[in-house]
Amino acid sequence: MHQVGPDQRTEVRVSASRAEPECPGPDGTIPGWTPEPAELSDVELLLDGAFGPLTGFLGAADVDSVRTRRRLLDGTPWPAPIVLPVPADLADAPRIELRDAEGAPVAVLRNDDPWSDGTTCFAAGVLRAAADPAGALRRMRPPAAEVRADLPAGPVLGVVADAPLHHRELAQLRELAAEFDGHVLLLPRMTGPRPELLVQALLAARPHLPAGTAVVPVPLARRPDPKADAALAAQVAAAYGATHLVTADPVEDSPITVVAPPELVRDSADAWIRAERVEPGCGRGGLGAEELRARLDEGAPLPSWFTTPAIAEHQRRLHPPLAERGFTVLFTGLSGAGKSTLARALRDELSQHDHRAVTLLDGDVVRRTLCEGLGFSAADRSRNVRRIGFVASEVTRHGGAAICAPIAPYAADRDAVRRMVSDCGGFLLVHVATPLGECERRDRKGLYRKARAGALPEFTGVSAPYEPPTDADLALDTSGLSQGEAVARVVALLRERGWVRSWTSE
Repeated sequence: MHQVGPDQRTEVRVSASRAEPECPGPDGTIPGWTPEPAELSDVELLLDGAFGPLTGFLGAADVDSVRTRRRLLDGTPWPAPIVLPVPADLADAPRIELRDAEGAPVAVLRNDDPWSDGTTCFAAGVLRAAADPAGALRRMRPPAAEVRADLPAGPVLGVVADAPLHHRELAQLRELAAEFDGHVLLLPRMTGPRPELLVQALLAARPHLPAGTAVVPVPLARRPDPKADAALAAQVAAAYGATHLVTADPVEDSPITVVAPPELVRDSADAWIRAERVEPGCGRGGLGAEELRARLDEGAPLPSWFTTPAIAEHQRRLHPPLAERGFTVLFTGLSGAGKSTLARALRDELSQHDHRAVTLLDGDVVRRTLCEGLGFSAADRSRNVRRIGFVASEVTRHGGAAICAPIAPYAADRDAVRRMVSDCGGFLLVHVATPLGECERRDRKGLYRKARAGALPEFTGVSAPYEPPTDADLALDTSGLSQGEAVARVVALLRERGWVRSWTSE
């Protein structure tokens, strides 16, 4: 395996188009690996030719070259490393079958140039499709070469969109299309929990754009570096046939011409026109990003001068009011702290007053069902909490309220649950901070007594660690609070965050 170093230069790029599916090795097996969602998106883009000239994941030398001079080894400008982390026990496998989240084969990587940065192992080499292309909205996402071939001659204005287009943006594109005598290619980013909703919003915008406007979704995951992200978006737009990229953001080393949208204002009739056509001081603006978010959070209507009714409806589905989205409350604390009692009381309170379906994931119940068979080692405790987190995120994704009450002793697992849930709805971490002495005094199940006697090994708070949260949204000590007071504090915080409204019966 290669180690990253300044003198290492190994060519890993090869020219190849979409190829015949790979066959298993002579023994009929190829080790499999399911990458993270963002990495699977890169796999799709590589197979679709959207990351051309790349045909696989980069090796150490190319990564080093991209990071230091934003170019591949051969000098081709390239903005961001396209890499594939893998477990150490897979790092030296000659071939790796990449699978989707359901375990279905997607591609086979010829791992010609594995490398490591000292902490993480990476596989690198050419990708081949392992099956017919699949995934969400696949019929709308032909390979880049097919999209290019179907575009009309002349300038093509590419827009890599991560939000719906409203009246102002639509007018800007119409202005540019007329100015360049060009066509419009919309490339909605398929990211987030409901990427299809953005695609639907752009399809609703298409009638308001020049005839022949194409919509091609792209699974382009956002990069943490804004400059690299913008430049990678330009590369993808070019691969799909855009000759110009429409964006207000600066783009370095773009392979195509970058065009800033013209400045438009609203005239007295609420039409969006170029600012220079309006008397100074007479033009009006639109909704800023913060104001738009506030309106969407509250469920306030969007004005007709801002968007069309159809696009407004898609926008509302994409960003529903806070009080209509799902959320999760994760109670954490020692055994006997009162988590289950508070969770049941909160469930009853929400079930009585709120419109959402409420799912209670009690720690003891989950261990008899979802997590049956898991023990109390650190690894099994992590699995238990993360399984709860996965179920809670699905409940949240579909607009329900999940209330979880495991001990959840480790910060890393609570962080993982927060990340899973926050991608699709609200999240509250409530530390039931009842002191250990009070928990032992209660000891309704006699567990502490057994643990102190050595009959229960790895008992949290006695012979296994509990990491108190430093990021809890709320801390409750039930030794000094009544059940009603504690639940009222949780509900008050949910209201403060906008996730529930005041009960109409109060």
